[in-house]
Amino acid sequence: MKIEEKLKKKYLYRKGFNILKFFYFLSQKIKYSNHFKKSYSVAAQDLIVDYFFKKKGGVYIDVGCFHPFKGNNTKILYDKGWSGINIDLDFHTIDLFNHIRRRDENICAAISEEEGERELYFFHNRSAINSLDKGRKDLANEIKKIKTFTLNSIIEKTKFRDKKINLLLIDVEGHELEVIKSINLKKYAPEMIIIESLDNDLSKLEFTNQSINSVLDSAIYKYMINNNYHFVNWLHSDLVFVHTSVRS
Repeated sequence: MKIEEKLKKKYLYRKGFNILKFFYFLSQKIKYSNHFKKSYSVAAQDLIVDYFFKKKGGVYIDVGCFHPFKGNNTKILYDKGWSGINIDLDFHTIDLFNHIRRRDENICAAISEEEGERELYFFHNRSAINSLDKGRKDLANEIKKIKTFTLNSIIEKTKFRDKKINLLLIDVEGHELEVIKSINLKKYAPEMIIIESLDNDLSKLEFTNQSINSVLDSAIYKYMINNNYHFVNWLHSDLVFVHTSVRS
């Protein structure tokens, strides 16, 4: 046996050392390490959320929730004991939420700045791009009339009406400004708000084509800043804001 092999054998099997125990310990360390958390989001938005809140219980509102876990930003919180309100236009989506997210209140509704009737630019059931945004009018397969509600009125009809809202997420394909205007931010003041912001002037809606200047010039950014929120992160097409009260 060569000297190198003898030394290697002596190292691996010296008294008190077991290579199988070593690899078992390493695998467990990786499995339970905070650096290897599972993300359900499209661009790890839920990991930012989880890092920010660091608590087991809280309340979220997700407007444009789409799916209970696939591409979902609140599933990681639900698993930690949070609950809240999930809202979507598609009744198929809400059926899924009712089956899988039973602690939540799951509501099939269209949210806008005013209650009334609006045109829905419809592509197909389960489509992620069905929207009230007029920019989708020429692309839609069908235009439907749909009743709209404000976020204020939705909250008041749920068990969360007197609860602190910790997190608000809005992803409604271009109609985000109208949704954020439909909630009383002075009354509810969510600690964090994640809101999609699409630049419709882009020839192709890809995050690689986006510009920070367009974000800073957007109506959403200006509205949030004027309502005591600070822009703190940008993930894919989602802008992350936190309330002034939670900044040190």
